Parts: sequence; structure tokens; C-alpha cells
Amino acid sequence: MTDEHRDGLLAGVRVLDLSIFRPGPYATQLLVEMGAEVVKVEPPGGDPMRAYPGLFAVLNAGKRSAAVDLKDAAGRAAVLALAAGADAVIEGFRPGVVAKLGVDDGAVRQVNPSVVYCSISGYGQTGSLVDVPGHDVNYQAWAGGLEPRAANEAPVEGRLPIADLAAGGYAAMAICAALLRRERSGEGEYIDVGMADLVASWVGPVTPELADVERPAGGMPGYGTFRTGDGGWVALGVIVEDHFWTKLMGALGFDDVASLGLAERVSRTTELNGRIAATIARRDRDGLVADLMAAGVPVSPILSQAEMLQVEHFRGRGLVVPGPDGAPAMSHPLRYAHHPARLPFGAPPLVEGADALPAWEPR
Repeated sequence: MTDEHRDGLLAGVRVLDLSIFRPGPYATQLLVEMGAEVVKVEPPGGDPMRAYPGLFAVLNAGKRSAAVDLKDAAGRAAVLALAAGADAVIEGFRPGVVAKLGVDDGAVRQVNPSVVYCSISGYGQTGSLVDVPGHDVNYQAWAGGLEPRAANEAPVEGRLPIADLAAGGYAAMAICAALLRRERSGEGEYIDVGMADLVASWVGPVTPELADVERPAGGMPGYGTFRTGDGGWVALGVIVEDHFWTKLMGALGFDDVASLGLAERVSRTTELNGRIAATIARRDRDGLVADLMAAGVPVSPILSQAEMLQVEHFRGRGLVVPGPDGAPAMSHPLRYAHHPARLPFGAPPLVEGADALPAWEPR
């Protein structure tokens, strides 16, 4: 174990990862970056995500791995033997599959009574949708995350797999909380993460509109995305704040409407956003952003992935760092003052067979 590994917040924590694709591996990637030891058990032939080597490496760097047939008695026994020494186990199969394979919470708890066991699935382990298959877009749809803003608009699927990433992040958080409880009480825990649940909790029951103003289909004046004259895009973030509105109008030269109150602004949304869009369409993106930032307006350029990797803010915070080949790489997204996260590189090679399972490292 490297010194960097030993100094992490989760140094000495052992995690057995039975998951594939994205949500579970993302959870354990966060844990391994904080110092946990993660052993990944893949199905025969490997995690299907290996078909995308770059993404697989991002989700599995710093882990050790072996492909084991859990339908085989010897393979199952080997995995249970490894689970006996684990602090946490995570799986991402459809509900009921791990029970058929003999590596569910009950089976693992027989050899490790205080284990923290986490299951990630689309709709959770109970409920009327428990057996329904799906992927990220389905979970967002059920949760109200793709609802069009107006009746005449189409749903817009986001670029990021929000449900997948939320599940991984929440699972990592819950595992850490359960491990803290276990440290104090000796009690293990079973964690049921439903991806649709998480998106639904973010959508929530409160209508995202102002209670005293009827919000038209066009949205809020000064809020949204606008195309610039050089083919770029900017995002403006004026909502209810009069001071932001005044600054935006002053910077764009619209002194005649700079003092409008919120209710009047909203009642004239289409007109005002039309004026804003026409003016922005005559400016280049970066020059406009610089001017609006100097004026104190909530504005941002809509960057490409390549542009994001060059942003000085992210580089200065150590989020974007040079990888082994000199190309940009992403570090752990949080900062810890005294026990910094590590930046592992290199995905584990695919090795087959129960006899290839790595042994736990000494604590």
C-alpha cells in the first residue's frame, strides 16, 4: 500500500465491489480516492464497461480486480471468503439477482455480521417498479426530471447521466456514514439506493415557480441561455434579484427598463428576453462574458468539454491535473485539508478465475 493510500481518510477500509457499468463503480471510485482498498469482482468476460476503455479507467483506477463466475460454487465461495474480511460490499444488479447468485446481504452477513452492504438499482429493492428494467433516462423520466418547462416544449435529456452519478455519490456518502456508525456501535447496515428515488427527491414536491407571480412559458427575464454573434453561447442567471437585473440592464445599455420590479419584468418576459437575445447576438462570447462579469452580473460561458479542461479555476484548485501521459485528468472532486484524496491511475487488467482474486492488503 502506498503512503498516499495509507494517509487517506478511508485508509484501512476494505470495500468489495460486485458492481458493473457506472453507478456502483463511481461510488467505489470515490472511496478508493479517499484511501479505501477496493477489490472489484467482475463477471466472466469482464465488466461490460471495458468496451469503453477510457471511461472504464476513470471509474476503476486504483482498484484490483478479477473476473469470477458467481454461478460456480467455487467462485461464489471465494468471493464470500473475501467478503468475510470486507468492511463494505456494494452491488448493482437488478433486485433479486444477488440472492440467486448467493452473495446477497443475508449470505454475506452470515460470514461477516457487521458488514455494511449497499445495493444500487434503478427503482430500489421494493415497490411496484422493482422488476422494471431501465437506464438513466428512464429513472429521470419517472422522477419528473425530464418534464418540459412548457406544454409546447419537448423533454430535453441532459448530457450527464444524472441518476447514475447521483446514485454513486449518495451510495459513497451512505457507506461512509454506516461505517462511522459501525465504528461506534459495532452494528452493520444494509443500504438500498434507488436511482429514481434520488432524482425524485431533487425534483421534490414544490413547484419551482414564484408563489406570487404567474411565470410565463418563456421563463424568467435575464435567465437562461443566449447565443452570441461568434456562434458561442452564454448563460445568464438573473432570477428575482433586482440588483442583478439592474446591473445586467446597465451593462447591455437598457437603462429604460433597469428599474423594473420583479412582477413587471416577469409580465414582459418575452419582450425583455427578446431584447437581451438580440443584443447578445451582436457580441462575441468571451468579450461579453468579461464585460458582464466586471459589472457583477451572474454570467458564464457555455463551454465545451475541451474548454472546461483549460479553465484556470479548475486547474488552480487541483481538479484538472496532468495525467501520466501529460493529457488532462480529473482528480477527486472534494478537498480535504489534512488527509488529501489520492489520484490513482490505471484500470486493473482483466484476469479470469476465482484463484486470481486479490487478497486483502494488511491494514
